Amino acid sequence: MEELSFTKWYCEGQQANYVRARKAPGGILDLIEVARPAGDMSRPAIPELVLYQDQLGGGYVQGNAGGGPFKQLSDKGALYLAAPNFDNTVIASADHKLRSLSFPVIHWQKILDEAGGSSVDYLRLYRGAFHSLAIQLTLRNLWALSEEEGAPSRLLARAAGCEILAELCRLSGAPLIPVKGGLAPWVTRRCKELMHARLSEDICLDELAAEAQLSPYHFARMFKHSFGVPPRVYLTQLRMEKACELLALTDLSITEVALKIGYSSSQVLSRVFFKYLHMSPSDYRRAVRV
Repeated sequence: MEELSFTKWYCEGQQANYVRARKAPGGILDLIEVARPAGDMSRPAIPELVLYQDQLGGGYVQGNAGGGPFKQLSDKGALYLAAPNFDNTVIASADHKLRSLSFPVIHWQKILDEAGGSSVDYLRLYRGAFHSLAIQLTLRNLWALSEEEGAPSRLLARAAGCEILAELCRLSGAPLIPVKGGLAPWVTRRCKELMHARLSEDICLDELAAEAQLSPYHFARMFKHSFGVPPRVYLTQLRMEKACELLALTDLSITEVALKIGYSSSQVLSRVFFKYLHMSPSDYRRAVRV
């Protein structure tokens, strides 16, 4: 008997009427968009790690996706992670639209192993909604490229999947162990601590390199090897994550948000924010507070 998969369960059974789009890049991962009425959206255990993104928000979600019971008000863009080989019990209080990305564990665990890294068993994000600008941007880019080019190539799918898994590991506190050529684990931790703590300052490459006891040149090369992007880009990503949090959860003005994360004015923040999220800070605030 063929093993049940996330795509098979959604696209070939009673759930098929809910499917609005599917983009499946060669079995490496599957992208599906569904629109469902309020009610029970539980599913049986499948051997895949599944990442969901709420496209509408505005309703309560409760259940158990592998990390214990949760109940919370979902917002637009919120991410949910469902553990593999676990019977999901989830109920939504309102009509909703979701985009899902499923990772066949048999394929992706090999990639984690090759990276000398973690396991999906160590991820600690199975208990309700979370946010990650890095994941949101990767999902958006992957979907947009699918619209332009059809199903993403295996190379694109693998690259996007690796970015998302690395970020899931980071958020879970179990980052991938750097491969040869990257920063030592203690340096990686120290860089993250410094950059998080000093978002409002213009922390310089020389200072980070001194903490790592490396020359600026070697530090920059090894940082990119470990993080996937240069230090300046990573700092900007952290600032955008913090900006999203402040816009969603506080009543600070756009100028106050800008100053808190190290930008001199609301105009500078708006320019960078639009580049990364393709909307203005004001539009983002309205969208997440609907």
